[in-house]
Amino acid sequence: MNKKLLFFDIDGTLVDHEKKIPPSTKQAIAQLKQAGHEIVIATGRGPFMLKSVSEALHIESYVSFNGSYVVYNGEVVYSHPIDTARLKELSQITIENKHPLVYMTPEGMRTNTDQSAYLDAVDEPLKLRLPQVEPDYYMGKEIYQCLLYCKEEDEGYYKSNFSEFGYNRWHPYGSDILPPGGSKARGIQALIERAGVRDEDVYAFGDGLNDLEMLQYVYHSVAMGNSPDIVKEAARYITKDVAEDGILHGLKMLGLLKD
Repeated sequence: MNKKLLFFDIDGTLVDHEKKIPPSTKQAIAQLKQAGHEIVIATGRGPFMLKSVSEALHIESYVSFNGSYVVYNGEVVYSHPIDTARLKELSQITIENKHPLVYMTPEGMRTNTDQSAYLDAVDEPLKLRLPQVEPDYYMGKEIYQCLLYCKEEDEGYYKSNFSEFGYNRWHPYGSDILPPGGSKARGIQALIERAGVRDEDVYAFGDGLNDLEMLQYVYHSVAMGNSPDIVKEAARYITKDVAEDGILHGLKMLGLLKD
């Protein structure tokens, strides 16, 4: 069997609904590596946020920040930060609107404000804790992704006035903001070119809306059973729920692992 290159999303794919890696997934990843295949994490998380998973599964390659920062076997092979001047304009407007904006680098993240125009008005408070406030954190740094905390109906303003950015909504009150052309698919393309693997030997597993372009791009795409319908429709194959040994089941379904 030719060497395969496999990309795995983290949340809802490699880790279950309790944010734990199923034992069957650990076993499956170990067996793939033992067979000589290459494993890559493809996530919206930054490098500093995926260490627990990468260390537990012994994975050294990743497509992070939804494709904006890519590392292959410890080497940065693709880097696509957000333009600082436009980020400054965006930051000023979000502060005026009391919509927290989180700046993300490979090493960490900070927010421009902890004041929100909407959290007190909703029935369920935002479950994600905002990081430390540092409004000028983006100055002199390369920011690969931002998190914008606002309701979906408020996002239209930003999409109209900052139309060059990419937007991935992952929560009723939160969206990723990506640099122009940013996507998991673009980051995966860069890593495939660096690894020198044939397109027909590339696989990807995902479950979220930010996985759509990835699943549409790779030759063999697998949606988790816990994916929304739009993600399932974008994939070539559908496996079981992550909590039902979905990774192991999917790999057996593809013939990459045996019973």
